Amino acid sequence: LLEITLKKIILLLTLLTLSLFAEAKNSYMTQEILDSDMAIVDVRTSPEWIETGLLKGAIPIVFFNQNGKPEINKFLKELQEKVDVKKPFAIICHTGSRTSMIAPWLAENFNYNVINIVGGMEYATKGLKMKTHPYKK
Repeated sequence: LLEITLKKIILLLTLLTLSLFAEAKNSYMTQEILDSDMAIVDVRTSPEWIETGLLKGAIPIVFFNQNGKPEINKFLKELQEKVDVKKPFAIICHTGSRTSMIAPWLAENFNYNVINIVGGMEYATKGLKMKTHPYKK
């Protein structure tokens, strides 16, 4: 009985320790985030990037393709190539619904510190009137 209890305590401590290293937070876009050196990953599709442009410095990496299918391996490969995933980074989509699923998944499965940009590009461009830059392939 003592051995089972100790195993449960060790497992609980391990899970708590892991949760200290990875976290998914929610935040509305702010000028401070945009002006910081934090990477902002835009997970929309290329037609969306073409239509509305990208925020200053945003890194376009598709997560869900145009048919709504996740391209997980391709996304992770590009993410690791283009972003220092050891540092906190933000992810943005059109309204924040895609990133509200992706951010916790990245934190839980890969121990990344991710900020989900609530309201997405819709809030950033229409609510805050942030300027975008044309998408270039």
